[in-house]
Amino acid sequence: MADYIFRTPIVREGPIGLHRLFYFYKLNVAVSIAKSGGTYSQVRYVLDDTMDDYQEFYIGGRNHIVNDATKAALIAGSVGVTEANFTAA
Repeated sequence: MADYIFRTPIVREGPIGLHRLFYFYKLNVAVSIAKSGGTYSQVRYVLDDTMDDYQEFYIGGRNHIVNDATKAALIAGSVGVTEANFTAA
């Protein structure tokens, strides 16, 4: 069984400041992926003490090692995860 490095999806947000030039730039913001009740969902803002309430939790902006079954489940979960989010470990 192969292992993969999973990187969570990102969302582009902007403007990054109040000056008029900042309206031309956007930031990449990582989105966390959580599994609760057998369903995957995107989580934007989570508190540390609520992370234990989920069956699985993948913190945004980090690398996570997953296996074939988890990779297939994340892609099938319809939460914005595609093959591009995985690289061979």
